[in-house]
Amino acid sequence: MENAFEFIKSHGGITTESAYPYHASNGTCDGARARRGRVVAIDGHQAVPAGSEDALAKAVAHQPVSVAIDAGGQALQFYSEGVFTGDCGTDLDHGVAAVGYGVSDDGTPYWIVKNSWGPSWGEGGYIRMQRGTGNGGLCGIAMEASFPIKTSPNPSRKPRRALITRDASSQ
Repeated sequence: MENAFEFIKSHGGITTESAYPYHASNGTCDGARARRGRVVAIDGHQAVPAGSEDALAKAVAHQPVSVAIDAGGQALQFYSEGVFTGDCGTDLDHGVAAVGYGVSDDGTPYWIVKNSWGPSWGEGGYIRMQRGTGNGGLCGIAMEASFPIKTSPNPSRKPRRALITRDASSQ
């Protein structure tokens, strides 16, 4: 995640997903398209102390946090609903966003995590992952977490050129 934050910072910001949609495939970045319409910039990023679910919870209470997880197992890939307590390791291979946390009706604490696999995966594109498992968290969720720091204004949008016409009848 830190490389992504450094890219955003060094390139003066990023555009919207609607201007440059995510496609789940390998390929190269279209630099010209990525530079069009930058709408948000960051001033840096902060790492969450590695392995601490308590520190991650404090960060998530303020803003979404980028986290890396082990998403290689079928249990996670085919997740559909409920609190995921499944089988996964800590071979971090996928970036997601921890956006909240809660406790299920049966008392299981969980993270609310937004994935990039689309709304047909999981619970509308989200997964609830068991929280408080120790050892870096379930699937390594607390091993490499970070969030952007924002202190300056966003890039200004260039004003659109106005087409000025005169009404010939008024002369």
